[in-house]
Order: sequence, then structure tokens, then C-alpha cells
Amino acid sequence: MTQPDFVAIDWGTSSFRLWVIGSGGKVLAQESGPFGMQTLSPVEYPAMLERLLSSLAINTNIPVIICGMAGARGGWIEAPYVTNTQPLHEVYESAVSLTSGRRRVWILPGVAQAQPANVMRGEETQILGFLKQTNSTDCVVCLPGTHSKWVRVANGRIKHFDTALTGEQFALLSQNSVLGAVCTGSDWDDAGFLAGLDRMRTQPAQFSTSLFEVRAGALLEDHNPGWSRAYLSGLLIGAELMATQSYWSDEITFLIGASELAQCYDQALTYLGGRVRRLNAETLTLAGLRAGFTALVQPAN
Repeated sequence: MTQPDFVAIDWGTSSFRLWVIGSGGKVLAQESGPFGMQTLSPVEYPAMLERLLSSLAINTNIPVIICGMAGARGGWIEAPYVTNTQPLHEVYESAVSLTSGRRRVWILPGVAQAQPANVMRGEETQILGFLKQTNSTDCVVCLPGTHSKWVRVANGRIKHFDTALTGEQFALLSQNSVLGAVCTGSDWDDAGFLAGLDRMRTQPAQFSTSLFEVRAGALLEDHNPGWSRAYLSGLLIGAELMATQSYWSDEITFLIGASELAQCYDQALTYLGGRVRRLNAETLTLAGLRAGFTALVQPAN
């Protein structure tokens, strides 16, 4: 393998993604696996890192830049949040530096908002990557996921952000509630999804009472599981979008996320009258971590 410049890791709650980065930002190798904060104790991170890097024959003089839940309380080591009132690039200046074996490691912090209380870890690196790639200082970003984030950036600072538990709600309701019996399988019916969006567009205040319609519709109207799953998703995403209209109603939403879920948000936002531009999450994560390498490591070399 060509001598790398650094190793980039997005280390999350349940998994990690690792990239070996060479000259010009070229990805020389990559790994991923089901080892995250849920399965590793703080003292187990160094051995896991060494195991991963040794298997890739990465010399101990190659620096490592990490974002995500490795810096959370209960992760490898806590990297205290920066506040959303600070310039976002101060995420790099506030990184925690440590030595693991003979390796230099930097763990990036997340961002905290005081009122209303909110936090993020990992998403800030993707946003930094977006700002770096586009030379932007102002934007609206949506990051769909288990916990979706809506972020307004102004003058290089996160002016405000909100979190919606839409993905987690879908998993719980479709698998561990009375709705689960009618939401089996993985089939998908766009008509059901659009019906759920319409229900929330016209009657957003009825969100909590509309959920049982998923089951009732299957019993009385013979909706198949694909329609029911999609209808439930439409209700949940529709409720989220109606609650976050102040972000997307008058501006382009930059959508960062996994392709399948991002497609649902793209479809929903477009259907409800929003303007959307899709962005690749991995590309932006790498851009944010590369900017971290430039800020943290190169000045010291």
C-alpha cells in the first residue's frame, strides 16, 4: 500500500467506518464493522484500534482522526461539546488529543445547543465537510437517520438545530407494537407513503390518533403489509416535515444521508413543495475528517 497521510474513522453507537487516506484525499483502503459504543467499553477502544490498523499494516506514525460517538460520555474518551454559538470550525480546535500505543489520535467533539436543549455527534463533521466543499457559510441541512437532524447554519455557525426520533419511532412501531402484525416484510407501496404524507399535510395535529389507522386500514380496507409500512412511514416523516417547515419552506434543503432513507425524505419534501439537493454522506464525512487532518496534524508537521 502507498504510504497514507492519515486514518479517518467515523465511530458510532453500533458500528464504525474506517478509511485509510493517501495523498490528495485518495482512499487507499477501508473497513467497517459492528463495533461501536454499544459493544465496546472505554478501555477496549485502544486494542480495537490497534487490531484494525495492524491488520491493514498501518505504521504507528500515521495519525488518526475520529468523529462520532467515540467522543461521547461512555465512548473511548469524552470530547466535550462545543456550543452552537461558536464558529463551527472550532470543532477542530477543541478536539481531544491522545496517544494510543505509539499512535497519535484526535477525537472530534460534537455540538450542544442550550435552548432548547439538543446535541449532535458526527453530524457536525458532515456539515463541516459540506461547508468546506462548497465554501458556504449559510445553509439548511437535513440529516435523516434513526434520529434525524435539521440544522440551520448562518455565518459559519449552527444557528439552530432540531432532532426528530422518526427512524427510531418507525422501528419501534413497525416491529414492537400492535402495528407490527400488519407491517411485516420489506415491501413498499408508494401510494401508502403518499397517503400518509397527505394525512399529515392536511391534519398534522391528528398525528397521535392517526397511527392506529395503520392497523385499522389493514383490517377494514385490506391494505397489504407494503402499503401499511409505507403509510406508517408517511405519517412519521410527514409529521416531522410539518414540524420543521420553518427550515425548508422557503429555502433549498441539503439532504445528507443513506440513499434509501434520503430518497424517502427527498420524495416527501418534493411532494410537500420543498426544494431538495441530495448529497453523499460518506463523501462529506471524509471531507470533514480531511479538513480535521489539515487543521490538526499538518500545522504540527
